[in-house]
Amino acid sequence: MKELLLIIFSAVFVNNYVLSKTLGICPFLGVSKQFKQAAGMGIAVTFVMVLATAATWPIMYYVLEPKGLGYLQTIAFILIIAALVQFVEIVLKRFIPSLHKSLGIYLPLITTNCAVLDVSIANIKSGYTFAGSICNAFGGGVGFLLAMVLFAGVRTRLIGNDKVPKAFQGLPVTLVAAAIVSLSFMAFSLK
Repeated sequence: MKELLLIIFSAVFVNNYVLSKTLGICPFLGVSKQFKQAAGMGIAVTFVMVLATAATWPIMYYVLEPKGLGYLQTIAFILIIAALVQFVEIVLKRFIPSLHKSLGIYLPLITTNCAVLDVSIANIKSGYTFAGSICNAFGGGVGFLLAMVLFAGVRTRLIGNDKVPKAFQGLPVTLVAAAIVSLSFMAFSLK
């Protein structure tokens, strides 16, 4: 149990996909203007990460490896993730239409979110058990959610702030703010 909690803590803070590994930057920059959208995207990515891991881990160990098809891992994982994202989109459209509408084009982009693919592949490379893989995926998703929500808070303070020099308004100040938020997570990985 202690090992699983350590995997979750590490995935959230030390190996944060957005702030440490710089993966999943597209939704991080695109959907972090408002807190509600950022939280919704973070929850959707967490859900997809856990589902993708729950689907890809058994396929890798019970289908691909026994048949000597491990080299098809990336292609198989991409197909599985694409199907899961379609499932999430249908569920959101049916049960939470306001969130579906607010996420707009960014929801289908979860399919191409490299953090979702990386968590599935990293679980296999790290040799995690099924439970360890699920914990790593959950922690990765919570880390993504945390990064999104923190950065949404920063961006709401930046938007319309007249103290930002004109040359830095818009994307430049957003990237500088993202770098500073990323630096705050470096303290967790210092040895």
